[in-house]
Amino acid sequence: MKYCYTPQGVCSREMKIEVEGDTIQSIKIIGGCDGNTKGLCNLLKGMKVDEAIQKLKGIDCGGKGTSCPDQLARVLEQAKKKKGVG
Repeated sequence: MKYCYTPQGVCSREMKIEVEGDTIQSIKIIGGCDGNTKGLCNLLKGMKVDEAIQKLKGIDCGGKGTSCPDQLARVLEQAKKKKGVG
């Protein structure tokens, strides 16, 4: 399944995620810190949804109370609830 998400409170403007079963197939983040978001996307490819949520949830960026990784965890949680992912 493919999911599009508009993150809140961070520099990135859109996140596109593809999940098959309980595994992340691909992630594309539009906006944000280019090198960091590309690295994050490469590291998460092939990772189980639950593991990614556990590693990313709650990461803060500059006192914003959230971050691009935290926003990814949130969209993965939503995907999990909607389609029974993970």
